[in-house]
Amino acid sequence: MQILNFKGWTAIFLCLSSLAQAGEIRVNVKDQHAKPVEDAVLLLTPVDPTKMPRLKPKDEVVDQIDKEFMPYVKPVVAGSKVFFPNKDNVRHHVYSFSPAKSFEIQLYSGKSAAPVVLEKPGIVVLGCNIHDWMLGYIYVADTPYFAKSKADGTILIDGLPEGDYQMRIWHPGMGMTAGETGKQVSIHDGNVSQLNWQINVKPVTRISRKSSSQGPGY
Repeated sequence: MQILNFKGWTAIFLCLSSLAQAGEIRVNVKDQHAKPVEDAVLLLTPVDPTKMPRLKPKDEVVDQIDKEFMPYVKPVVAGSKVFFPNKDNVRHHVYSFSPAKSFEIQLYSGKSAAPVVLEKPGIVVLGCNIHDWMLGYIYVADTPYFAKSKADGTILIDGLPEGDYQMRIWHPGMGMTAGETGKQVSIHDGNVSQLNWQINVKPVTRISRKSSSQGPGY
C-alpha cells in the first residue's frame, strides 16, 4: 500500500477544494424578436485583475469544407495558433485585413499552410480571395473564460473560480465592435447562475455553395 506524505495530502486537498469552489454560468441568448441566437460569443473577465489567470494559447483549427469556413465563428484565446486546413478539391486563398490581425495565405490545398498566430485580442474577419462568398470570424479573447452559443441559443461556461466577473457578448450581427457589456455576476460555493440575455442583431446572410454546379477548378 502506498502511503501519501503530507505534501501529497495537501495537493489532493487543494485539488478537491478547487473543484468544490468551481461554479458555472448558463446563458440563454435571444435576439430582438425573441428567437435563439447561434454563434454568439460570451466572455467573462474577472473584475479583480489580480485574479486573471495566465492565458494558455492553444492550437486551433478553422477548416474549409464545401467552400465554407468551419466553424463560421471561432473563439480562441490570445496567442493561439490557428491552422486553416483545406478539405475541398479546389485551392483557397485565405486572408484577413482586420486590425486585430492582417495576413494572407496564398493559394493552397490540403494541410500545407503554416498556422497563423493571433496575438492581439479582437475580431478577425476571414475571407477567400477566390471564393468571395466565403466569410468567417475569429474572436480573439483576452480572457480564458469564454464559450459560444449553440443553435438553441444556450451557452455554458463551467469550471469558474470564485469571484466577480464582468460579462461581455458578441455576435457577427452586432458589427465589428468588441461587443455588448452586460452585468456583473458572482461565482461562489460552486453556484450555478442561469441568465437570459437579449441582444440586437442584424440579419447575417450566408450563401451556401454545397450544391454549386461549378467545376472542381473553382
